[in-house]
Amino acid sequence: MKRISIIAAICLFALGTNAQKRGNKIEITPKAKGTEAKVGTEVSIKSGWRSARVTTQDGQIVPCQLDDINGDGTADVVFFIGEAGKRHIITLSKDEPQEIYEPQVYAELMLTNKKIKEENKQDLYISQLTVDNGTNPYWMLHHHGTAFENEQVAYRIYFDHRQTVDIYGKYNKGLELQQAQFYPDAEQKAKGFGDDVLWVGQTLGLGTLRGWDGHKPLMLEDVAHRSQRIVARGPLRTIVEVKDEGWTVTPGSSPITMTTLYTLTADERHCTVDIRFEGNAADREFVTGIINVKNSTEFSDGKGLRACWGTDWPVSAKDSVGHKRETVGLGIYIPEEYVVRQMPADKDNYPIIVRPRNNHLRYFITFCSANESWGFKSDEEWYHYLVEWRKAVK
Repeated sequence: MKRISIIAAICLFALGTNAQKRGNKIEITPKAKGTEAKVGTEVSIKSGWRSARVTTQDGQIVPCQLDDINGDGTADVVFFIGEAGKRHIITLSKDEPQEIYEPQVYAELMLTNKKIKEENKQDLYISQLTVDNGTNPYWMLHHHGTAFENEQVAYRIYFDHRQTVDIYGKYNKGLELQQAQFYPDAEQKAKGFGDDVLWVGQTLGLGTLRGWDGHKPLMLEDVAHRSQRIVARGPLRTIVEVKDEGWTVTPGSSPITMTTLYTLTADERHCTVDIRFEGNAADREFVTGIINVKNSTEFSDGKGLRACWGTDWPVSAKDSVGHKRETVGLGIYIPEEYVVRQMPADKDNYPIIVRPRNNHLRYFITFCSANESWGFKSDEEWYHYLVEWRKAVK
């Protein structure tokens, strides 16, 4: 593994020991947890800055991006991927426009244009959508919710009561979603484009969080306002926010609000899932995990890492024309402080019961497709990779 993203939450008014501020400049040295050559680093800034430039101590330009995490219209963080152990200088400006760098990630949220028949030529792009309780926009949205990718992997999140995380596997490295829109045509497939590689149905898919009544997962049925928003589009990472405001998990319980950030950084397989709760969530148990892919083998270290490797149709039986059975490896790692217990596999899922700490829950999801020209071809290879991956994201 080449690198792993970390957060260096350093505010201009409260700098950590590894950063220094001088006027509009911040000096910081990224630190790796292990042997990573490069580290994704996030630095918090005060509002009002229009652009940022990151350079190394010897003057080399390092691509960066400004992100508005809280959605107030002004950037509140700078993100860059820098060489571990090397001093970097962030120069902020209120006048200069932000430099444009080659995109390494992509995200899209789209309404379905019924006037366009082709599934990969839709054109009604939006940045966010909020719906009221009882409204299901699943069929109004192209690919049913936000989709996002880097050159290795692509994900999408269903915009309905399931909120399932689904995946798109690739044959070759590269950005494809803007052209394929999750549904490549025959010509694109002939050129080596990837495709949907997992049928998720009502399952947990890849790391979907749901309620738990002590016996079974609970969908997010009763939600006052349900939202999806593209927070960051790159060039180095994409962030997607899913917000469930006023979620009554079980009938008669006090509503809570759950805000989930899905972060995918360039050149990483995994997606970070960061969840914040408002309301009384401290004593609640939830469930996440991965789908039990048909005839899959399973791996677990008993410390929050769980995985499988299996082969199945990526779509329902009625939609299987033009598709082949797909072999995938799935993985989830939940830090032990959030894990209540690991449940035995059932016909649908490999479930894990979790509980937030201080109204916060954070875990990591990842996958591979056996189609990848550069990837893994057996469960043994996949599980070996995950053991090392878990050490890096811990």
